[in-house]
Amino acid sequence: MENQHETSNNGAAQANHKPVALITGANQGIGFQVATELVENGFTVLVGSRNLANGETAAKTIGPDAHAIHIDVTDHASIAAAAQRVRQEFGRLDLLVNNAAISHAGKPGRTLEDIQKTSKASIASVDEVRTVWETNVFGVLAVTQAMLPILLEAPAARIVNVGSGVGSLTLNADPKFPYRAGYGVAYAGSKTALNAITLAFAIELEPTNVKIEVASPGFTSTALNNFQGTDTVEEGSRNIVRAALGQNDPNSLFTSPSGPTPW
Repeated sequence: MENQHETSNNGAAQANHKPVALITGANQGIGFQVATELVENGFTVLVGSRNLANGETAAKTIGPDAHAIHIDVTDHASIAAAAQRVRQEFGRLDLLVNNAAISHAGKPGRTLEDIQKTSKASIASVDEVRTVWETNVFGVLAVTQAMLPILLEAPAARIVNVGSGVGSLTLNADPKFPYRAGYGVAYAGSKTALNAITLAFAIELEPTNVKIEVASPGFTSTALNNFQGTDTVEEGSRNIVRAALGQNDPNSLFTSPSGPTPW
């Protein structure tokens, strides 16, 4: 615990003149890449991780403007403690990237085909669906609620929820959509619910300084899909970083690497 506070206190002075970003699930994959690129764009980045040691390793790899912070998006006490650390030790929050997500609740190494097959509405385990939604939906809601008071104090803040095109009801309703057969109630359904939560926040936050967006990285090769994606993490991070920097279409709340995406 002493190392945890020593790391964050060293970063507090730097945070006074740099915007601060918190990324959940940032110790690997797309989250790690986004953290790296945001540091390159002048941010102090808080590398959120369920395992603090993993977060510290990632932060050291990224550089001195990255700092590990323990946050488990399924644990309310962990979320509250993270929010307290952000306020007390960094004093501001300009960007929240809700990146932490899981695709299933089974054994590691399951193929994408198996994940999709067992997620079909007629046979999906309700317990597994609850577990996936606990991270991908309720975790995002809980973290956003906890961090919002700090974000509202920033002159101009952003929330980026990392979504997926497979969560689009409009696209999946089209028989020509290539990923339609894989639409299920666990991961894909959770990303649809994430869209709904984002829209609810967007409507509520319209009169404020906080902007929110769902940004899809595309079909990126990560542990989420057993590394069966077609894009690299560098490619997958691009739209997330654009959203974080406010470079996407300001009239679109849901974007993919190719541009605005329908709900």
